[in-house]
Amino acid sequence: MKELKDMMRKNNISDKLLINFNKALKDPEFKNLVDKLGLSYEELSKYTSILEESKCEFCNCKNCKSILECKNKVNGYAYLPEVKNNSLSFAYKKCKYKREIDDKNKYLKNVYTYDIPEDIRSADIKEIHKTKNRFDVIKYVGNFKNEYFKDKHLKGLYLHGNFGCGKTYIISALLNELAKENIKSAVIFWPEYLRMLKSTFNDTDSFKINFEKIKTSPILLIDDIGAENVTPWSRDEILCSILQYRMEEHLPTFFTSNLTIEELEHHLASSKEGASDVKARRIIERIKQLTTDLEMIGKNLRN
Repeated sequence: MKELKDMMRKNNISDKLLINFNKALKDPEFKNLVDKLGLSYEELSKYTSILEESKCEFCNCKNCKSILECKNKVNGYAYLPEVKNNSLSFAYKKCKYKREIDDKNKYLKNVYTYDIPEDIRSADIKEIHKTKNRFDVIKYVGNFKNEYFKDKHLKGLYLHGNFGCGKTYIISALLNELAKENIKSAVIFWPEYLRMLKSTFNDTDSFKINFEKIKTSPILLIDDIGAENVTPWSRDEILCSILQYRMEEHLPTFFTSNLTIEELEHHLASSKEGASDVKARRIIERIKQLTTDLEMIGKNLRN
């Protein structure tokens, strides 16, 4: 008796599903979508509400003129059905505009960044303001871009100046240009990178991966050096080790800072554990070996 009731209940549910599905079939767009799937209506009727959602997202895409007009739940994607092994499933698929953007920006995968804002990650060399106070830096960036393919061991920059004048943007724009030629690089916000390393200190594998990635990067930008809290560990074990390796391997290294190189030396000499002029001098000598020292003073563009 129980088996008979269960069967009747299941048949009743199936009938209701088919009724709802047949109502949805009155929409030509819905019918067109489900007919392409090649599954029976009985099977598809189990997914009527999701298929209607997919139909709406598909229609949104069909009538869309730009990713800025996207009406779907996930910008640049449509939630669409697909058949695998004669079974229905659903997945987010990129629209043509999203694919175009991803293809255009795929070079960004060549630049590893840590705690860097989006506007800096997508810095464009064409968007650099060519003002008088930037002449020497822009000239250097242009020369570096042209000469790097002839000599992979060029000096980088120690670029210092006031807060928000565009130091990081200019160098990041250079690295993005090189990334388009499949040149890999790394851009790290130095204070946060140190905090991250410290948090992974007890995880040997994670620590080693994060440290080696930066130490060995073909080109490296250490952003905002001098803004960190100095400790013997961060200065002698981390920074000195990175710079020593890069100096020995002649790897281009860039720095941005609000401090002159003399002010940075004073900063590195001071820590809670006391002053260490000799160790600070050791760091500065390596920075001088790796870079050309330039100053850039300008309007705070972050206001």
